[in-house]
Amino acid sequence: MPSVTRLSRRRLLKGVATAIALPPLEAMFNPNGTLYAAEVKRGVAAAKPQTRFLLWFNGNGITERYWMPTTTGADYEITPCLAPLAPFRNDIHIITGLDNPAARLPGPGNDHHRSMSALVSGSSFTGHGAGAASIDQLIAAKIGGDSRFRSLQLGVSQESFGESIQRNLSWAGRDRALPPEMIPHRLFDRIFGKRDEGWVARKRSVLDTVQADAKALASTLGHQDQMRVDEHLSAIRDIERAITMLPPEYSKVQEPEEGGDMKDWPRIAKLQSDLLAHALVSGQTRAASYMLTKCQGLSRFPWLGYTAARHHDYTHADGKAPGFDGPSGQRIMRDICRWHVEEFAYLVAKLKATPEGDGTLLDNCCLMFVHEHAEANSHKNNGLACIVAGHAGKLVTGLHSKMTGTVGDLYLTLADDVMGAGLKQFPTADRKLSGIAGA
Repeated sequence: MPSVTRLSRRRLLKGVATAIALPPLEAMFNPNGTLYAAEVKRGVAAAKPQTRFLLWFNGNGITERYWMPTTTGADYEITPCLAPLAPFRNDIHIITGLDNPAARLPGPGNDHHRSMSALVSGSSFTGHGAGAASIDQLIAAKIGGDSRFRSLQLGVSQESFGESIQRNLSWAGRDRALPPEMIPHRLFDRIFGKRDEGWVARKRSVLDTVQADAKALASTLGHQDQMRVDEHLSAIRDIERAITMLPPEYSKVQEPEEGGDMKDWPRIAKLQSDLLAHALVSGQTRAASYMLTKCQGLSRFPWLGYTAARHHDYTHADGKAPGFDGPSGQRIMRDICRWHVEEFAYLVAKLKATPEGDGTLLDNCCLMFVHEHAEANSHKNNGLACIVAGHAGKLVTGLHSKMTGTVGDLYLTLADDVMGAGLKQFPTADRKLSGIAGA
C-alpha cells in the first residue's frame, strides 16, 4: 500500500451544509482487508467491513408456474421470472416452501391486510396496521445504532390506494408505520443533508461545496484511491443529472382512480437503487427496506405494454383482465414478475460492482426478497417463494432449496446467524433453518 495517511472509515468530504461520506478506500484497510481503527482500544483487532441487511418487497404474489424452479440443488433451472438473475446465480439462494401461518389467524381486514402484517411482523393485522415491529426494524434496532441512519425506507410506487398496511413495509412497532421515501430528489437531499437553495432548485451541484476538501484529500491518497474518489463523486453527479431530467409530474401523487400511475417506474427504481447503494457503501446505514410495488397494488405497466387493467386485476379473473388461470393471464403475470426481478437484479449487480475491502459490497450484504402471497390468484400463504442474495455471514448461495418451516424461521436464521443481531426469537419462528448460513 502506498505511504499515505491512514483514513478513518468515517472520513467525510465537507462543505457548507453538505457532508459526503466516502466509499471504502485502500487507505482505510490494512493488507488483510480489515479496517484500520481510528482508535485502537484494549488491543482489539480492527474490524472487517460491516454487514448490511435489506428487505425487498413486491406486492400481489407470483405465478408459480413461471417463477418457481421445479428442481432443487445447484443445477436448478432458471425460470422465466428469475431469468434476470441468471448472471448472479452464485450470489443468490432461491427458497420455496415456507409457510406464513399468522396470515390465517382470524381478525380484521382482507387476505392482503392479514398476509402483509404476518409477512413483515409475524403478527396479526390490527385493523389499522402491523401488529408488531417488522423484521428489518428488529434487525436495525440491534445493528444500526452507530450509523447516521438506523434504517432507511425506500419506495417506488407512489399510488396511495388502500390502508397503511398496504402502503408501508417497515413498522417501528404496533401500528407505527415508517413510510417509504418514494421521491428520488427527497431521498438524495436526505442522504446528503443539502439545503442550499441553489441545489434545491437543481441549478447547482451538491458537489460544488466539497471541491476544496476533495482536492486536499486527493493529495494524500494513492493513485487507486484517487480514482475511487473520483468515480464516487462522478456517480453522485450522474444521479443528480438523472434527477434533474425527470419530468415535473413524477413527484405528484394521485389516487389510482384519478390516473395515479407512475409514469416511469423502471427509471425511478434504478435511481432509488443507486441512492441506496451509495448509502450502504458509504456506511450511512446498515439496514433498509425497499418497497418496489404496493401490497394489493393497483398499478399499470405501460413499459411492459399492459395498461388495460391494473396489477391486482391481472391476478384475478374478475372481468377487467384476462383470467389468471388462462394462458394469456399467466403470461402477463410472468412478465410483471420478471420486471420485479429485473429491478432486484439491477441492485444486486450494483452492489457486486462496488469494491469494498478485499471484496465487494455484495459480499457484506444480506438481501431478502419477499411477496405477500405465493400464487397470487388464490392468495396462497403457504409454499411461499423468496430470494436471499449476498454473502454476508457466509450465506449459502448458488442453489434452490425447498424447505419446511415458516418465514419467521428464515427471518430468525438470517437475523442471528447471518447478521449477528441476537434476536433469539421472532413471532411464528420455532427453529432456525439449516442450509442458510455456512459454518
